[in-house]
Amino acid sequence: MTYGELTREHLAILLPELLLSGQLIDRSGMAHVIGAFGREEMAQVAIEEWMAASPVYTARMRAAMGVAGNTVPDMFKCLQLDIGAPPQFMDFRYEVVDDHTGRFVLDHCGALLDVEPLGDDYVTSMCHTIEDPTFDATAVATNRKARIRPVHRPPRRPADRTPHCEWTVTIDESREDLELPEYTAAMFDTAAASLVLSEIDHDEPGWTDYSGDLVDDLQFRDWARSTLVRTAEEVALQHQLLALGYIWAVRRRTDEAGVDKLVRKQLTGICGLAADRVRAALDLPRDAEGLARLFALHPVFGPSQYVGLDAAASGDRSVTVRVPQSGPAVDDAGWVTFIDPDHLAPLQAIATAVDPHWLIDGARVADGVLVVDIVWGDEELAESGEVAVARFSGGATFEFTDRGSPRPLIPITPVGT
Repeated sequence: MTYGELTREHLAILLPELLLSGQLIDRSGMAHVIGAFGREEMAQVAIEEWMAASPVYTARMRAAMGVAGNTVPDMFKCLQLDIGAPPQFMDFRYEVVDDHTGRFVLDHCGALLDVEPLGDDYVTSMCHTIEDPTFDATAVATNRKARIRPVHRPPRRPADRTPHCEWTVTIDESREDLELPEYTAAMFDTAAASLVLSEIDHDEPGWTDYSGDLVDDLQFRDWARSTLVRTAEEVALQHQLLALGYIWAVRRRTDEAGVDKLVRKQLTGICGLAADRVRAALDLPRDAEGLARLFALHPVFGPSQYVGLDAAASGDRSVTVRVPQSGPAVDDAGWVTFIDPDHLAPLQAIATAVDPHWLIDGARVADGVLVVDIVWGDEELAESGEVAVARFSGGATFEFTDRGSPRPLIPITPVGT
């Protein structure tokens, strides 16, 4: 099963989960980076990771969704479809003054609530050290003369201050273009950056692009089915690009054995955590058919055009997963290349999230495909430590709510006055 085989209703449920899953990648990976390199180096890894990935996937989403302009509202549209700003968990509230000026606040910042218990140093690393360059990296995918600057931000004073932060967004044509680092340019050369995904059918009923007004909240149930398919594929690809940014950043700091260790820990954690949420959101059964469907829909192995994973149930007590050992994901040396017959913890994490009785029974490479057999066992397998680490995030239990019909965000000052 691929995203293209889901109903419109299921896609509308799945899409917020995919956006949240992308945000939780760092909850899975950065704890291990701190253990290896310390807090300050963790912040630099995060900067390099997001600055490598976000300009690339933002450019892709702009093209897919018909966001052709270079204004502040265009920038906000892209943020609404960014794994760095999943709806409600990172509750961005936007205000447009005109095409060149705007602001946003975060009424709820799930990332802040995750790190506040660790103390002000960690909050400052995230909300100052990391946010300053990475917000700009996202902005320049829309306009290289755009800048995002804080009005206030954590550490919160007083401790319960809301909104959690406030930022201004300005575009000044007199500025110099903001240049991006060499590793961002290198990301544009990956197979992921130019991957061809499903076409949007603009004759379908529902919202087929985002060329119209900026709205306060995206209501995915109003979208055309083909638009939801393409957006889900793009969001899964955002996962892959962010993973490449992480892999590259870690590789600059350690040897290949260290890279393997840190990437596999990150991958195992997000595999288990995302599997748990996606299964629950789509109410997938815990049987063999449910497990096979979850593997096919899991964002770590999406989109199908990139990874090519296939999963099939055989009776009630067996599932076979096939992962090609060639193709775009392998060409990019991404997540999938860290899984082999001797390193199957990410796949086991997905199986355990469906039911702890599902156990990997064997794996082999045959005819250029990694074949993994998963069977129903008599004993239950405990959740891995990597998944448990990722669960410290409030995103593990976060619940989306229905906010009703979207409302257009009208400029406070009409353009041209």
